[in-house]
Amino acid sequence: MAAASIRDVARLAGVSVGTVSNFLNKPTEVSPVSGALVKHAIDELGYIRNDAARRLRAGTSSTVGFVVLDGQNPFFNQVVRGAENEGSKNGIAILVGNTDEDSRREGMYLDLFEEQRVRGVLISPYGDINARLQLLKSRDIPAVLVDRVNVDGQFSSVAVDSVAGGQIAAQHLIDTGRRRLAFVGGPLDLHQVRDRLEGARVAVENCELDVEMEVIASAALTVEEGVTAGRRLLERPRRHRPDAVFAANDLLALGLLQSLIVDGSLLVPQQIALIGFDDIAFASAAAVPLSSIRQPSAMIGQTALRVLLEEAADPTMIPRQTVFRPELVVRESTRVSDPRAR
Repeated sequence: MAAASIRDVARLAGVSVGTVSNFLNKPTEVSPVSGALVKHAIDELGYIRNDAARRLRAGTSSTVGFVVLDGQNPFFNQVVRGAENEGSKNGIAILVGNTDEDSRREGMYLDLFEEQRVRGVLISPYGDINARLQLLKSRDIPAVLVDRVNVDGQFSSVAVDSVAGGQIAAQHLIDTGRRRLAFVGGPLDLHQVRDRLEGARVAVENCELDVEMEVIASAALTVEEGVTAGRRLLERPRRHRPDAVFAANDLLALGLLQSLIVDGSLLVPQQIALIGFDDIAFASAAAVPLSSIRQPSAMIGQTALRVLLEEAADPTMIPRQTVFRPELVVRESTRVSDPRAR
C-alpha cells in the first residue's frame, strides 16, 4: 500500500493542499476547525511528512557528511562524537563515511554526499582534494578540513598542531635521557605523519647533545603494523636497537608495546621508552600505561561542525584555520629510569 500523500490528507479533510501545508509548517495561520479536520485526516491515514524533501526544497538539509580517514582509530570515533554532540543542538544528523586511507573510497563518499545535498562536508582527507572540494563549494556545499591544516587558506580547517606535537614527543624522550630515537609511522605521504616526523626532527636538530633518530616506515597506522615494527626491532642486535620510540599514533605504539611485552627481552621503559600520539582511551589502560600526545578530539569535531554550519549560513565568510595546541601526557612507558638498567 502506497504511503499517504499531502493531497490524500487534503481530500479526506475537505480542505486545500495549502491549508494542510500551513497546518504542518505554520499552524497559527490555520483556523481551529480546519486544524482539527487536518489532524483527524493525518491520524486516519497515518500520514508521515517527507521532512527530507521539504528541507531540500528549502535548501536547508538537516544532514552533514563526515569523511574520516580511519574509522577503526578511536581518535576519529571521538572526533565524530564531538560533531554529533554539536549537531544534536542544531537538529543536524551526521552521516559518516570511512575511507580507510583509500582515495577511491574518499571520492565515492564525496559523490554520495553531493547527491544527498547535505548541508556541508567535514573531511579528514587522504590526499590533495582541493579541486574536488572547490567543485562542492561551487554547488553550495561548503567543506571544512578536519585533522589537517589547510595551508593555502582555501578552506577552513580544524586540527591540532602536529609539528608541535612531534617536537614535544621527541623532546620528552630526550629529556628523560634517551639518545637513540626511532620514529615509527606511515605511510609517509599522510600529512599528519609527515608533520609529526618534522616536529621530532626539529627537537633532535635543536638538541645540543649527541642525539640521533632513525625513521622506521610503516604501511599503515594500525596495531598490526606496530606489532610488525616491534618484531623488526627485536631482531636487531642489542647495540643497534633504539632506546626510545616515538610512534605516529597510539595504535602503532600499542602494537609495539604488545610485541615487546610478549617477547620480554626488551623492557619498557627500563630499556626502551615508548610514546604515542592521540591519547586514545586504550593508552592509559595498556599493560604498561602509554605516554602520549593528547589531541582534544571531541573539541575538534565540535568546532569543525560549528564552523561548517556558520559557513553554510553565510557563504561569504572568509575561511579560517583553527589550530589546537597538543598536550604531553606522561605515563609509565616513558618514566625516567635508572640509566644503568639500559
